[in-house]
Amino acid sequence: MEENYTMVAKTLFGFEDLLANELTQLGAQHVKKGVRNVSFTGDKGFMYKCNLALRTAIKILKPIHSFHVNNEKDLYNKIYAMDWSQYLKPSGTLAIDATIHTTLFSHSLFIAQKTKDAIVDKFRDTTGERPNVDLKFPDLKVNVHVDRNLCTISLDSSGDSLHKRGYKLATNIAPINEVLAAGLIMLSGWDGQSDFMDPMCGSGTMLIEAAMIACNIPPNLMRKEFAFERWSDWDVDLFEKIEESLLNKTRDFHYKIIGYDKAPSAVTKAKDNVKNAQLDDFIEIKHEDFFKTQKGGDNKLHMVFNPPYGERLNIDMEMFYKNIGDTLKQNYPNTDAWFITSNLDALKFVGLRPSRKIQLFNAKLESRLVKYEIYAGSKKGKYMN
Repeated sequence: MEENYTMVAKTLFGFEDLLANELTQLGAQHVKKGVRNVSFTGDKGFMYKCNLALRTAIKILKPIHSFHVNNEKDLYNKIYAMDWSQYLKPSGTLAIDATIHTTLFSHSLFIAQKTKDAIVDKFRDTTGERPNVDLKFPDLKVNVHVDRNLCTISLDSSGDSLHKRGYKLATNIAPINEVLAAGLIMLSGWDGQSDFMDPMCGSGTMLIEAAMIACNIPPNLMRKEFAFERWSDWDVDLFEKIEESLLNKTRDFHYKIIGYDKAPSAVTKAKDNVKNAQLDDFIEIKHEDFFKTQKGGDNKLHMVFNPPYGERLNIDMEMFYKNIGDTLKQNYPNTDAWFITSNLDALKFVGLRPSRKIQLFNAKLESRLVKYEIYAGSKKGKYMN
């Protein structure tokens, strides 16, 4: 039996509940929410499973040591004292990533440099050889986290951020992060039991994440590599067994997923990405201006989108958001419409009262995920100001 150990899954602000719920459903033990992270316990196979299956995780870290630190010399000495030979060969390569929440040090890059020096010096002093730094494909990626005077050293099992799913061939100017897209769809409560639409779909991220949620497809199946594949205890048979068990849990989807964009280049990119994700059986993308469209049929429609903002919006903001509200109100009865915006002033121009508002961050921009319920028939004006 593999032993259980504590791990930390990192996420975006506002997604902690979603991630804790995902972990619980996967079978994690001792799930505990933090800020932008959730800790839990599991074994090596469960670590593989988390990297493959979690939609709202950015990284899965495996803490290996923690200690109190008072200054840079203290940090260096305690990292030097660790036995690094169980994780890395003297001829191997490494990369260090550091985050700090402390007054002891002012720069995370400085902490990363000190950590690297301690590890390299330890190898050189004990073996005469030293590992090299490789920022792109290291054999070992080390995460250093300093919170006040507590330093935690972890191995990064993911490598590249888990939002890099592997299905994107092309992106637009400001593509939505895949983890953010998945989280928005999950927060909206979509369960795959209705039609889904993204009326401003860009390169198709929201559509692809929605299809994977509907079909229960693990989001990171298409990734080329995880960092744990370079670890000394890498178990390819166990990994393939877990991959197969996750694939056996996929399910059928009996509704439509529709994407519109008025830019022909975005439509082309979205179609390419959908095809690359092998989801073209489920997703239909059309070259349409949302403001000139109307809903087809009477069935319930679930809409989640990320309207253009900031530098992407070379048009009248007031008119743009008014058009969103008018189009929903007049042409999309029986629709739950959710969208995220960092332009909080623009929401008052929509002309509909949101039934939900959730605070999130899109990159570093404070944003709101808002919900508008558009009723069929006489109720459709219910949420108007």
